[in-house]
Amino acid sequence: MTVTIYPGRAAGTAAAPPSKSCAHRMLLCGALAEGESVIEGIAPSQDMLATVDCIRAMGGACRLEGDTACITGTGGHIRPGGTYPCRESGSTLRFCIPPALLSGGRAVFTGTPRLMERGVGIYEELLTQKGISVSTAPDSVTFSGRLTPGDYTLRGDVSSQFVTGLLLALPLLPGGSILRVLPPVESRPYIDITLDIMAAFGVRVEEREPNLFSIPGGQRYESRRAAVEGDWSNAAFLLALGDGVTVTGLRPDSLQGDRVCRDMLHRLESPGAVLDISACPDLGPILFAAAARGCGGVFTGTHRLRIKESDRIAAMAQELSKFGAQIREEEDRVTVLHRPLHPPREVLDGHNDHRIVMALAVLCASLGGTIRGAEAVSKSWPDFFPALEALGLRMDIQP
Repeated sequence: MTVTIYPGRAAGTAAAPPSKSCAHRMLLCGALAEGESVIEGIAPSQDMLATVDCIRAMGGACRLEGDTACITGTGGHIRPGGTYPCRESGSTLRFCIPPALLSGGRAVFTGTPRLMERGVGIYEELLTQKGISVSTAPDSVTFSGRLTPGDYTLRGDVSSQFVTGLLLALPLLPGGSILRVLPPVESRPYIDITLDIMAAFGVRVEEREPNLFSIPGGQRYESRRAAVEGDWSNAAFLLALGDGVTVTGLRPDSLQGDRVCRDMLHRLESPGAVLDISACPDLGPILFAAAARGCGGVFTGTHRLRIKESDRIAAMAQELSKFGAQIREEEDRVTVLHRPLHPPREVLDGHNDHRIVMALAVLCASLGGTIRGAEAVSKSWPDFFPALEALGLRMDIQP
């Protein structure tokens, strides 16, 4: 899909889409519970559909009625031998691996080559020490064996998704477990979201000291009815459109680390901003775009942007240069220099990355431009471009 956006001023009120981070966790807690859970606020994005498919693979039932998911849970009794189609969802893949091993046997996880390239090496190293065998292929990874209670230690500087996967599964084992997360622990807010949602479904974890979790075994998830809160990470694209846009559906007391987006966007309106995005790496693309449009900025804690749906640092450097912007890339630091911008002189590339496409679209709202590969937004926000049109932005959309 190719989208041409004409320069204009966005104005009006827009609802934040549902939080993908919360929705994944709520769906899986419902799938691990006994009985029927009803989760309202499920956007039919590719990532959400991947998690729905994997719930079915583990032996649960899940039907979507509009934006509501009705889940008949497994009660923790996972069907062995499942094939889990994760599409391109890293959260789905990493969240589902430990639960899939609760019943033993073999579990095959499929996905795009890029998803497999991003990998599950942390699990491979950890679980093989527990007697679980792992084999990989370009489009799949297979685990064979049973998850057992015990002591688990994970690095905290790779992805909190591995921590979440173990937190979801370990309480269902017959014995207690200890989970240590080694510092530095990046994206800690995502771990807090996991613990909060687990507690809402009746499962408790004790944090004995920072990042040392004591997990009693023999617990059971309780079915429940719940609603997904608004997503700060995707709302950041709306907020970056300017003061004329009001965004509704966001909780100011949310545990989402990306709630800092409003403050960070404000800081980029003045010269000399230095922002640490280690706890909110998904904000990287839109913050880089905002810095290029504004006064520039320095970003630290950026290394994990290299292992997202694309290399987001390289992708944004390439695409922002088409507007006349300049980015300096270092190992864990990105500097966006203050340079005059112009409309892009060639077609922009979405790099098959939803957040790259949406960040470029915000810049195009000011300067105009054409984005190729814009269908990537379907990964997290299929209605992104209609939302921009509702705010008064003109565009041409070609399949």
